[in-house]
Amino acid sequence: MRSLPLPLALTARLTPVAVLACAGWAMASGPDKTSTSASGDTSTQQTAGQSASDGPSSSTTSTAATKTYAAAPAPCGSIPVATIKSLVPGAKTAGKEIPSTDTKLRRTCSWNALKGYDYRWLDVSFEIMDTDAAAAKEYKQRVAEKSGGGAVPGLGDNGYSVVNLTTEDKQQTREGVVMAQVSNALVVVTYNGSDFESKKAPDTDEINKGAIKAAKSAVTALKGSQ
Repeated sequence: MRSLPLPLALTARLTPVAVLACAGWAMASGPDKTSTSASGDTSTQQTAGQSASDGPSSSTTSTAATKTYAAAPAPCGSIPVATIKSLVPGAKTAGKEIPSTDTKLRRTCSWNALKGYDYRWLDVSFEIMDTDAAAAKEYKQRVAEKSGGGAVPGLGDNGYSVVNLTTEDKQQTREGVVMAQVSNALVVVTYNGSDFESKKAPDTDEINKGAIKAAKSAVTALKGSQ
């Protein structure tokens, strides 16, 4: 398994009106009164300006503090039993959760089995970030690291899938990775397979579709955990 490793104030709305009103009064009163008005209203306008600038800042802070997901859901229960049997024949459907230093922020479950000569491995991970922006940034970085794949429409806020083939000692292994950003959470699915008799790997389509199917189930489980 790989550790891989979201209203402006009333004062702000009225400020432009107040400024225009002062300007119109000054023009009607002549040059001398314009000078007096400009100096006399300085503190009032400054206070209004401060109130206007304070409004958006408070709103932004409140939005940034909102977390859709406060903790990672149980990963071993995120994939239907029927899907596990289909993707990893012979595996224990309960799966095995991988130890984590902070299960509130990251949880991973793994299934693997060798049936005959066919080997399959499936990992599902949930990672919780502080904000939607942080999750989006991490998602983009990981996609950049695993170039060559493509978008998966309808999978969370952003979805991506890539499949790679590796060969070691003439044994092929094909691995698919699917990542999804859902608000302030990341869902990462890794699915790979090998045939130890033929030394060949499963088809790209089989691995890719299997990884996407597991990822869709994981995203559904995440959304249902709120």
